[in-house]
Amino acid sequence: MAQLVVIQRKCTGCGVCVSACPFGAIDLKDTAEINAACRMCGLCEKSCPEKAIMRLETKAKSVDKEAWRDILVFCEMTEEGLHPVGPELIGKARELAPSAGYQVDALLLGHRCDKAAEALRHYGVRNIYVYDDEALGFFRAEMYAACAEDIIRKKKPSVVLVGATALGRSLAPRLSTRFRTGLTADCTELQLKENSDLVQIRPAFGGNIMAQIVTPHTRPQFATVRYKVMDAPVRQKEAAGEVHRMPLPKKAVSEVRFHEKRSIPKAVNVSDADILVVGGRGLKKESDLDLIKELAGLLGGEYAVSRPLVEKGWDTNARQIGLSGRTVKPKLIITCGVSGAIQFTACMEGAERIVAINADRNAPIFRVAHVGIVGDLYDILPRLIEHIKREKSQYARV
Repeated sequence: MAQLVVIQRKCTGCGVCVSACPFGAIDLKDTAEINAACRMCGLCEKSCPEKAIMRLETKAKSVDKEAWRDILVFCEMTEEGLHPVGPELIGKARELAPSAGYQVDALLLGHRCDKAAEALRHYGVRNIYVYDDEALGFFRAEMYAACAEDIIRKKKPSVVLVGATALGRSLAPRLSTRFRTGLTADCTELQLKENSDLVQIRPAFGGNIMAQIVTPHTRPQFATVRYKVMDAPVRQKEAAGEVHRMPLPKKAVSEVRFHEKRSIPKAVNVSDADILVVGGRGLKKESDLDLIKELAGLLGGEYAVSRPLVEKGWDTNARQIGLSGRTVKPKLIITCGVSGAIQFTACMEGAERIVAINADRNAPIFRVAHVGIVGDLYDILPRLIEHIKREKSQYARV
């Protein structure tokens, strides 16, 4: 591992390195001090007139991989119960485990977890560790991290999988920091080598390459995985997993506070929709989104957008499909004026039925579409909407 250090006896406090650093990673007091914002670019080292900054290379200590075994899946709880990303991660973990001779365990944090724990017993996990307390009834990052840290230190899993939800994206970095190990976010594929190294695969550079990341010198190996990317296992008729009720660790107890609980309107999650109608760059003005919304409403689905519309401010990231938005796997998706860049199609091509409407017959979206309609969406959508209304009206009179 590399580290930049300041040789205090050489530093004159001239401030040249501060000006050279593009990340604001150097504080100037009597002498220069490098802070946590450092990205190891080396510009400070090159610019220092006194040669007072140097790079130190330290050899990473090799970890005893045999001391860290099995795969732990964090299964998130919501107000409705078990979040579907948990079973999806269990399905992938069970696929990976045999290559290293591992077993799969699950972790539940929350309040009134009995039903969720019982449900997990039918997904082929060996152990289900449950931290159930009223104080865990809503997400508090430090308290959740203290509980997860407790079971990880006790059981020493080689791999820890977390859903790339809002909660998971807050929890996983805290855990990887506590264990001084790596974390790969938003993985789309995972592979486990015989030597227990986890190959974590995710899109990079706007989806133009697929990065393969390995952390061979540290354990556990943390990865977050997007919802709707993996397949959940078939629910087993017989319950097999053993439930272990875990006491709150001291660190978590010290974090307990009393709060007023207020209900927050549930945000739209396009990843949960069975039917999606998506508007893209082909829309000419913001008000034209009304066509997309109307069609989605008539079909009993939700509407979504591609990245260009979010960049224009026409809608929020919560409804965006793509690498910087959401991954979806609906039964039906209708794209309207969406060109179909790889950043978009990589996050929706798992849909059961894809219908694409685009005036450009060479648009990439037609490569993944099951049904392609070449034409002007301003001609096609009104006719489609009118046809659905007419059919619904006829059924209503019967």
